[in-house]
Amino acid sequence: MGGTTGILIAAVFLLVLYIVILQRQIRNINRQLLKRLTLDTKQPVSLQLINGELNKLTSNINKCLKAEETLRLESVREEKRFKELIANISHDLRTPLTAVKGYQQLLQTSELTKEQKKKLQVARKHTEELGNLIEQFFEYSYLINADPKANTEPINITNLVTECLAESVSSFEEHCIEVKLHEAPTVFAMADQGMTVRIVRNLIRNCVAYSAGDVYVAITASENAVISFKNPVKNAAVIDAARIFERFYTGDKARSKSTGLGLHIIKLLCEQMEGKVSANLNGNELTINVELPLYK
Repeated sequence: MGGTTGILIAAVFLLVLYIVILQRQIRNINRQLLKRLTLDTKQPVSLQLINGELNKLTSNINKCLKAEETLRLESVREEKRFKELIANISHDLRTPLTAVKGYQQLLQTSELTKEQKKKLQVARKHTEELGNLIEQFFEYSYLINADPKANTEPINITNLVTECLAESVSSFEEHCIEVKLHEAPTVFAMADQGMTVRIVRNLIRNCVAYSAGDVYVAITASENAVISFKNPVKNAAVIDAARIFERFYTGDKARSKSTGLGLHIIKLLCEQMEGKVSANLNGNELTINVELPLYK
């Protein structure tokens, strides 16, 4: 009887020891996976286990990690090729467009009939629209390839936005849009002046192109300096405010005059200055907010 009890005790002891060893090995796997995630290492999980099933599990984990790394590298290569494609397209389109504009200017100085002048004016209008689209491609290719650094300094956001609106008065009038600027105390931000000007001009272009009514602009200060543009939009039902800053996103797929890059460029520029963007669609009113670090 005593011998049987001794055997049972030994068996239980060995079983507990076996479980402890397995737990230690599993913890080791977790530590290696955590290290791979936090330190971004590419080292495979390496263990010598006494359990065949756990050995198979470790092998399958390594296969999954290798497949994931292969996909990641391919994604990086695809993104690089895409950036080069965008840069080449924007450059290649600029050259013939410049020539087209030159010939249009020559025609403008020629003796034309009233009908010919009217057709030339239509052609010049479409050429300008094409030029704006190409400029967006060019600006986007510059941002993603050159990765410019923000030279932040205290700037008067209120004056900057006001000046950009003033230089765009003719564009608003051409589209019968009235701009209403909310009066508030002057706001200063820590930002790059050139980048901020490009942000505001892109916001203005977006309003001119897609606003279905008057535009309301506000510059306020909370935790950050906030630039807000609010305007009614057509086809509000097809606009997804959560995706509005995505690359190439256009709410209305039938729109043929948009690259879907304008708001994405705003997001890129804002993030380079440690700011953030947001959008809210309330009924048919779209509000776009750009937040930049507040200068106190």
